[in-house]
Amino acid sequence: RVLAQYNATLNQLGDVTDENGHGTHVTGVILSTRRTKGGKYNGVAPNANLVSIKAFGADGGGSYADVIRGIDWAVTNKDTYNIRVLNLSFSAEPQSFYWDDPLNQAVMRAWQAGIVVVAAAGNAGPDAMTIKVPGNVPYVITVGAFSDNDTPTDMTDDYLAEFSAAGPTVEGFVKPEVVAPGRHLMGLMSPDGQMAQEHSSLYTGIESYYSLSGTSQATAVTSGLVALILQQDPTLSPDDVKCRLMASANPAVNVDGTLAYSIFQQGAGLVDAYGALGSTASACANQGLDIANDLAGIEHYGGRANQDPDTGEYYIMGLDGYVWGDGYVWGDGYVWGDGYVSNGSGWVEQE
Repeated sequence: RVLAQYNATLNQLGDVTDENGHGTHVTGVILSTRRTKGGKYNGVAPNANLVSIKAFGADGGGSYADVIRGIDWAVTNKDTYNIRVLNLSFSAEPQSFYWDDPLNQAVMRAWQAGIVVVAAAGNAGPDAMTIKVPGNVPYVITVGAFSDNDTPTDMTDDYLAEFSAAGPTVEGFVKPEVVAPGRHLMGLMSPDGQMAQEHSSLYTGIESYYSLSGTSQATAVTSGLVALILQQDPTLSPDDVKCRLMASANPAVNVDGTLAYSIFQQGAGLVDAYGALGSTASACANQGLDIANDLAGIEHYGGRANQDPDTGEYYIMGLDGYVWGDGYVWGDGYVWGDGYVSNGSGWVEQE
């Protein structure tokens, strides 16, 4: 099922050995065909094909240049290998508005080309305004992490992972869009990789399975779900996929029906595979945003989030409280009227 392998660090096909282990673990969560003793698949989308792009070293870090090269290669070769989903389980500290960041620009070009980009929110939570690059791109699906509290059949004790980054973004967009399981996920990893060598406690004692936590793992779960959605209906645009994923998500609520976590922590809520595959929702994501104008520098956008100067709390402008069924207007974009800030050199870390 491996259609192609590209090493962005060397700018050549082949040679994508994962010296760290993080990428292998994420890939397994997305599409492993191995089964449990009960016969269930370990991967979310076990029939998906894989195009493997390497942009990180043994230490789990990488440069902006290598990551951008890898994303651009995916866009260039999307038709050759039918690349429909781009999993970005990494993050970097924002140095500018989203539109002025070169890595974000590469991500936006991928979305514009018809590739559904799924990005990690980052592990700098739980404080507000901790979403990192490229999760701060308003167009893409940004994912936070939820925990099943080691009781997968009992959802009453689930909770938002304490490390999961929260919005809003500097530009006022609600992030993450959704949350997904991201704590203590088992996945395959080479015992010779640097992560396994340095963190032997991650080993589960079962074959080559390691237990990792992070928004990277939550992103992988969501990428697998996106692959299933596109497998069912390949005609969907990235905006359509994002809409269905959000429209079918289940927010965490208290017994009185109020939100257990703010919209800036959980977005639309916990992803729901059955709900997403059965959804017919459309035109409820990225309304008011024009990605072509954004990339061309004609206009840029801000979201509905604002901060109360007296309380310091964040709220959604134009809404009387939080409305779940109102077309996700909190994701709408408005033309940004402020100035720009400079962008520094980038270093990216796997989450």
